[in-house]
Amino acid sequence: MRKKHIIVKNLTKKFGDREVLKNVSFEVYEGEVFVLMGGSGSGKSTTIKHIIGLLKPTSGQIIVDDVDITKLSQDELIEFRKRMGYLFQEGALFDSLKIWENVGFYYLENTKMPVKEIYKLAQEKLALVGLKGVEELYPSQLSGGMRKRASLARAIATNPEIVLYDEPTSGLDPVMSAVIDRLILKLRDEIGVTSIVVTHDLESAFDIADRIAIIHKGVIYAIGTPEEIKKSPDPVVQQFINRLPEGPITKEIFSDIS
Repeated sequence: MRKKHIIVKNLTKKFGDREVLKNVSFEVYEGEVFVLMGGSGSGKSTTIKHIIGLLKPTSGQIIVDDVDITKLSQDELIEFRKRMGYLFQEGALFDSLKIWENVGFYYLENTKMPVKEIYKLAQEKLALVGLKGVEELYPSQLSGGMRKRASLARAIATNPEIVLYDEPTSGLDPVMSAVIDRLILKLRDEIGVTSIVVTHDLESAFDIADRIAIIHKGVIYAIGTPEEIKKSPDPVVQQFINRLPEGPITKEIFSDIS
């Protein structure tokens, strides 16, 4: 029986009077690629920011290996985050640091590890994502796809058990998107990383997901394998995955405008 690595239970988040997450619940198994898919403003990025502790929920629980991280102190949360990697949507590399310094940033700032060892570690992680010989370059000297991969190398620098990806293929061409998808699967297959991928990229989601959750306006509408999602009878799910111009999603959009 597969181990439940992450349990999100009745997660609710309000910003003032605006409720952006409404009793969101799902489970992620160890070594699984779990894709959280939805349109812009659906609540998917907000959800993973709660999982890594960047946001505190209004109510609900986030349990990782039997630890409810919503109850941790700030110091305990910082320590707990060492078990997680986070790939930001825009990469969020430090422009003033060389690529190896970006990848080894945690060790440079928080440990007394010799610089030579940090440099070697950065080389190893960069090689893992298909980047060799870029250690001395700056982010501005890399293409968008290379920056995204360098950011992924930084996300896995501490050998995390869990990696959270916020729109990993956003802004990339189809070839680079496929490269990132392959890397996500490589980390699952070779290292056993548990992954949560936030995306609205349908092709990417169906290529890499073990299971998919469809979220719309802070509500989970369906969870299942790619095949189960394709067969879902829910009209919101069908409109989203088939890119239909008419349906409940667009009705809500235009009713909100009016």
